[in-house]
Amino acid sequence: SQISGPAITHIPQVPEGFWALLLLSIGATEQFRAEKGWVDPSETPIDAPGMLKADYTPGDLGFDPLGLKPEDPEEFREMQ
Repeated sequence: SQISGPAITHIPQVPEGFWALLLLSIGATEQFRAEKGWVDPSETPIDAPGMLKADYTPGDLGFDPLGLKPEDPEEFREMQ
């Protein structure tokens, strides 16, 4: 489909399949991030919701295709 006209009318012109794909992509990404970083709620005390895993560093999801992450943990913290 072709999107045309004033910018205010562009969003309604986007095909519905795009929004479904976008929703699924964001949902899958967030699910991966939650499983990687947070302790399962069934394994946490009732007074400590949202506990991070002990071996998780915020921002480190193991995705570094260009190899930009420093090997030294101190440099990584500085980079964050």
